[in-house]
Amino acid sequence: MSSKSTKSLLVVVFSISLAFFSNACFAQTEPTEVPAKKEKIFDANEVIFGHIMDAHEFHFFSYKKADSTSFHATIPLPVILYTKAKGFSCFMSSAFHHGEHEVNGYALLTNERIDKDSLDRNKYTAGKIVAINEQTGEIDETVSIYDISLTRNVVQMLLALTLLVIILIRVAKKYGTGQGITTAPKGMQNTMETIVNFVNDEVAKPNLGAKSNKYLPYLLTVFLFILINNIVGLIPGTANVTGNIAFTFVLSIISFVVILFSSKSHYWMHIINPPGVPGWVKIILVPVEILGIFTKPFALMIRLFANMVAGHILIICLISLIFIMGSLNQYIGWGFSPFSIAFTIFIYFIEVLVAFLQAFIFTILTAVFIGQAFEGGHDDHAHETVAAH
Repeated sequence: MSSKSTKSLLVVVFSISLAFFSNACFAQTEPTEVPAKKEKIFDANEVIFGHIMDAHEFHFFSYKKADSTSFHATIPLPVILYTKAKGFSCFMSSAFHHGEHEVNGYALLTNERIDKDSLDRNKYTAGKIVAINEQTGEIDETVSIYDISLTRNVVQMLLALTLLVIILIRVAKKYGTGQGITTAPKGMQNTMETIVNFVNDEVAKPNLGAKSNKYLPYLLTVFLFILINNIVGLIPGTANVTGNIAFTFVLSIISFVVILFSSKSHYWMHIINPPGVPGWVKIILVPVEILGIFTKPFALMIRLFANMVAGHILIICLISLIFIMGSLNQYIGWGFSPFSIAFTIFIYFIEVLVAFLQAFIFTILTAVFIGQAFEGGHDDHAHETVAAH
């Protein structure tokens, strides 16, 4: 009886606790309001990669008009595509209207479309041209596109090369008239003569000795070609050609070929069978020496690419800080802009120095590697010394 009374009391206490201390839950009958979509703030990542990556147009600036439409100051470039089904398709990149329109079954991907369609960013990047299924309107992954368009890196490289050729031809014509031979050189002729003497005296002769005249044309071509592309790439709105890994890769491959064709048997014997080294050490040393043959052009490629990309990214980051601060507060953005512009100008002058420095480093390392390739024994050195004198 006592047990039953205790149980009844506990039930009563538990019921009262549920009634007074529990929270009631009611089904929501009215739909919740969807929060308004926030306006997209400044995306520094998009700006940085949009500058250092290749593109189908030269983009200078953009701004929003009063009617919320965007204006883009660009120079469109030719788009040349080939597929097995459609053959060649040629049109200007302006036909895409910055990714808003499709042309002949092709679309130019933008960051907005990549986010909208939830595309894999490891596979699809902004600026890439893809085939579109005309029935579904989705990307057709079964179509292989061969893009041989004249992108801004290609066009700017050709323009820089044309500018360099024009300068050299004008300088050569002045020498043909006697200026610089019977009289002192003037203007650009004086500048080019200084560069030629510098490469000859500081790069070619110290590293190549008696064979410096043989390799001087190649070393001058490499130095001037890298230098002119570095300088032109510092102009706002242009492309960073030397900051493209494909550009530095081709230059390093050309230097690699020159190094191999300049090598002698003595060079290869020191790699395959190093003299004066114990046999057990050769087991470790020979693979390292063989690997060193390929690390030399790799070092040339990465050094030029990394230094030129880093400088451009730093400049864009300093400019982007103005807009990042402005997106937080307008007055903070205006207040921070003088410091950002001052640091940008300082880094910009440093980049002009880096443009010359990286052209010099690539050229002198190429000369050093070539000199190591045809380095002979003591008898060869003696003959080369006599020939030099």
